[in-house]
Amino acid sequence: MDRRAFLRKSSAGMAAFRALPLLPSGVEGSAADLHSRDFHAEASRVLPLEEPYAFAKALASGIDPELGELDPLAKPTALEMAIPPEAWSLLIPSEASLPLREAADRLQSYLKKAMRTQVNIEQRASLADWSTSAKAIVAGARDQLPGCGAELKGTKDYQIIATPQRVVVCGYDETGVMYGVYNLMERFSLREAPFLPRDLNTVRHSLYKMRMTHSGIGWMDWPDEYLAMLARYGFDSIYGAPYANADGSQSPGVYGGTYRDTHPAAVHDLARRAGRFGIKVYSQIMYNFIGNAESIEGLRKLTRNIVTQFPEIRGYILLSEGFYAETESWQSKDLRQWIKQWCEGVRVVTEECHKINPAIEVLAWEYNIDSKPDKVDLKKLVIDYLPKDSIPFLTFEIGKDFTLDGQTGYLVDYAISQVGPGEVTAAQIAEAQKRGFRDVYSKSDAWASWQFGTMPYLPFPYQWHARDEALEKYGVSGTLESWSYGFKPNFVAETRCWYSWSDSPPLDTLLRAIARRNFGGGSEELVLDAWKHFSQAIQLNPDTGHTTGGNSAVAQPFFFEQPPAVTNTLEHSFLDPRKAWDYAGINPRWPYLPYSIWDGYLLYPDFTNRTNVAEKYAKPFTLPVFEKYLRLAADEMERGLENYRKAALAAPAAKKPHAYREVQVATQIERMLRSDAAMLEFEDLRFQLAQANGHASHPQILDRMVAILKEEIPRTEEALAAAERDSRLGWEWEMDYLYSPYSIRKKLEVLHKVLSEQIPAFRKRHGIPE
Repeated sequence: MDRRAFLRKSSAGMAAFRALPLLPSGVEGSAADLHSRDFHAEASRVLPLEEPYAFAKALASGIDPELGELDPLAKPTALEMAIPPEAWSLLIPSEASLPLREAADRLQSYLKKAMRTQVNIEQRASLADWSTSAKAIVAGARDQLPGCGAELKGTKDYQIIATPQRVVVCGYDETGVMYGVYNLMERFSLREAPFLPRDLNTVRHSLYKMRMTHSGIGWMDWPDEYLAMLARYGFDSIYGAPYANADGSQSPGVYGGTYRDTHPAAVHDLARRAGRFGIKVYSQIMYNFIGNAESIEGLRKLTRNIVTQFPEIRGYILLSEGFYAETESWQSKDLRQWIKQWCEGVRVVTEECHKINPAIEVLAWEYNIDSKPDKVDLKKLVIDYLPKDSIPFLTFEIGKDFTLDGQTGYLVDYAISQVGPGEVTAAQIAEAQKRGFRDVYSKSDAWASWQFGTMPYLPFPYQWHARDEALEKYGVSGTLESWSYGFKPNFVAETRCWYSWSDSPPLDTLLRAIARRNFGGGSEELVLDAWKHFSQAIQLNPDTGHTTGGNSAVAQPFFFEQPPAVTNTLEHSFLDPRKAWDYAGINPRWPYLPYSIWDGYLLYPDFTNRTNVAEKYAKPFTLPVFEKYLRLAADEMERGLENYRKAALAAPAAKKPHAYREVQVATQIERMLRSDAAMLEFEDLRFQLAQANGHASHPQILDRMVAILKEEIPRTEEALAAAERDSRLGWEWEMDYLYSPYSIRKKLEVLHKVLSEQIPAFRKRHGIPE
């Protein structure tokens, strides 16, 4: 029975309707709710206020809250060896590469500052006596350590051997040595002491030829300390200048030519600085490929100019947002012909790149082509037409179908509720393997996604790990991880680093160590239980893609009446207002979200009351099913949060701030889910109120709307306090702050006005008693 039919039922039915759960327990003032609010008050007391962008300053300075410090009570077990506070050395080759020297310097600094352990760096002409060196960490490539590293197979592979007298880091090459040195730091961090198993002998093979990420600070924002952090988390590549040609040349794009200008000197500088940390730069080629002789020669010339000018760039991404075929929008074309022509453009770029340097990678990414589950044959055509010396670059999870209560939907955009790959991607991978492509790379979110696009990371480690396993199973050999959120240090990205090499610890073993480091000993099982509930909760979430609910729900106002205009409405202009507003990214009646187009990050009612925008939002699911699963997901989050809060409250004083912030991230997700459901229910009720011919159902509808507002106001106040204390919340670098404390305050103004003025005035006009 849908809600409209339900609203027509008896007062007893309406009472049941009002009892639908909004809070974790379904009853205001429940023990779970009170515990949540007690924790919120304690967290607000402990955590300091942060200005917007404070997180960016911290990242630029290299602050990493995931790096453990020495536990002064730590003692090595009988199965461990310890590096003593002094008298040990760190031996590296005298001709060591700059990235290896950087890694050695950072290990030395970390041991000194965090572990209170002094090791002296010694550069030696030969490390041939490595097996007899005493009181030393020896770090060198296998050709510098005779008899070591025989099982290593390729770049980034390394072996670590520990004995009470020495620790050896042997790499296939110096890149492998560098990552082995950073892995030592990780092991010390998890143990909170410079201890290792005394019989440690691990051989670790890199599972990926390339791991790339965006900046987590902003477009072309890559401070040195941040680059160093990326290398420590296992990245070897960055997407240096998205939506730009490295040489500064202009090309029309999907965003109306509003891209930033690129300065070649900045690209050269970035490649130079990134190389210091062993990180390669990938860039983008932007071009409108029409396919005629003039266009072909223009593309060849552009490619030659860029590749010649930037020999240090490792590869080029041909993304269909900016590298596209013909002047018309791809949606208006015969997609089969569009694919053929687009792939011809890829062939031209690939030919010109490889004439200059055969090692350059050309990544063909046809993101915009329809990825629904029934488009398998269409998407396979891309693989059939691509030149074999290019690299198919596939969006891993997009389009994956899923079913809720017999209703079928699919992932609209990047999401983690489904592990993937999507049906179209699985078919493309199989087709690429059939055709004999050397590699298949993938954009695959790894710690954050558009499903909650304003979160620095999503604490669903078991679900993320399932994706790690799927990437390995399907033979993906290169990844761009978490498209637009970029990298911010977090424990999920930490686990991702571990599972990018072979011979990793079992997941629960690794997570238990992370829980102990971040929350303190004794709380490990509470934290793991919470993470399991969170990982189950995300699988229930029906809201995928770049939507209001997953990005700005805690800042989404609930409109009862059309708000006054605060900027030009264009209602009497020769311009079509809707088209102009969509293009400009504004809503003239609600300017407090930076990109608040009608169907984007703001759910705005149709005040002509011809369309129920709540029902439209929920499609392809019915609104009752959509709301049901939002609340089921929120309930599952709350089950995990009970133990998460307990663990944080029990944390040692030094760990409390970080533990509280971890809880706040998870709690903000739970708030998003509940606000999403409340937003949709409130708008549906507003629409039904407007549609009602008589007044019989008005009192019940209004009572329910008041109940929703009374639940949403304290939830929004808590969301505001969280955003004020964690400047990461609400931020996404393509948009900056989708919601900020300012916009949450504006939402609260609207909620209070609806509750205290607009609904009472409606009652008075219609003679409806309170």
